[in-house]
Amino acid sequence: MAECDAGNEAAFERIVAAHERLVFGTALRLLGNREDARDAAQEVFLRLYRNLARVDEARMGAWLYKVTVNVCRDAGRERRPVSELDAEHPSAAAGPDAGVVEADRRRLLANALRRLSEKERAAVVLRDLEGLSTREVAEAMGNTEATVRSHLSAARLKLKQYIEGMRRRP
Repeated sequence: MAECDAGNEAAFERIVAAHERLVFGTALRLLGNREDARDAAQEVFLRLYRNLARVDEARMGAWLYKVTVNVCRDAGRERRPVSELDAEHPSAAAGPDAGVVEADRRRLLANALRRLSEKERAAVVLRDLEGLSTREVAEAMGNTEATVRSHLSAARLKLKQYIEGMRRRP
């Protein structure tokens, strides 16, 4: 961070490289498509660059999650409908049908996430998909832990009902 403050562009590029998967992955799960996620990630890193002097290096991960959620919330008000959720690629070692099964699972998850409110989706993505603690999610979302637990409870119930309903379909 000190090198970045001194104007070292390579140091900033190293910070971006170290955190780009976190930011892009979170944005992709929140927004649902690559183009919007790329735009959001670019905006997050632009904000980081503008605020380098104010970002505590020890809390950078939390800061990036919070800004990513905020940027995605803003983008969600302006964007086109969710059309994809490109998560990690399936393992080829899992067998020839693994890609199809994994693609179906991602599509089901994307459709289920679309049915959640913005706050419910953010809570589930950060807590269940990104693995943050409830406290970290609350900080990133600007809510209390009790509010996050409430969003998670409602979201998980909706996800369960949607997925069970889809599995019952012929």
